[in-house]
Amino acid sequence: MARTSNFELKRAKQSIALLYEISRAVVSNRYLEEILSLVVNLTAELMHSKICSLMLLEGEKQELVIKATQSLSEIYRTKPPIKVGESVSGRAMLYQRPITVLDVTLDKDYKYPEIARAEGLKSLVSVPMMVKDRAIGVLNCYTTEEREFTHDEIQILSGVANQAALAIENTKLLAEKIVAVEAVETRKKVEHAKSILMKRHQINEKDAYRMIQKQSMDKRRSLKEVAEAIIVSEDIAIIN
Repeated sequence: MARTSNFELKRAKQSIALLYEISRAVVSNRYLEEILSLVVNLTAELMHSKICSLMLLEGEKQELVIKATQSLSEIYRTKPPIKVGESVSGRAMLYQRPITVLDVTLDKDYKYPEIARAEGLKSLVSVPMMVKDRAIGVLNCYTTEEREFTHDEIQILSGVANQAALAIENTKLLAEKIVAVEAVETRKKVEHAKSILMKRHQINEKDAYRMIQKQSMDKRRSLKEVAEAIIVSEDIAIIN
């Protein structure tokens, strides 16, 4: 009994440490790929999993694609995408709840049993990665022996999955903010460049913008780069 309690206490401490490490990564300036790699590596270590993988919805078909795994197996890493509602991961995504399978090689709904056999995989738990009330992907853990995942283990995995989802969402929001700031900056510089061209060539605003567009296409440069060049040339002309 004492041995079991000590094991459970050790597992609890490891779980807290894992969630803390991931939380630190989420609020840091690390690249998203680095955070996701950290998630699968630490989770695999905690759960004693042979393979831990993180899959996200991607592409026009909105299929689950492996974005991170600690596995070095080329067969697993290049596993084809899974549709929502398909196989174990797809169902966890669709129903937004954890799904466990005792033996994936015998499960009729598991899509790639041949890969599981080749890798010596048995049990699987797949938990959805939730952002508020929507799932953006799944976190999977495979073992080499049949294993019934406990309620506490599934709760831990759900916490990890949601932390990873938060990291992804934060990265997307930051990217959108950067794009928005860039758009405002580009618009300001284009407006400035237009006013320079209007004065320089005695043309209207529409024709000035067309000139900037033409230079952009002819020189294969962005509108911002063309506008900056026009502004710099005007500054040089003023100095001279």
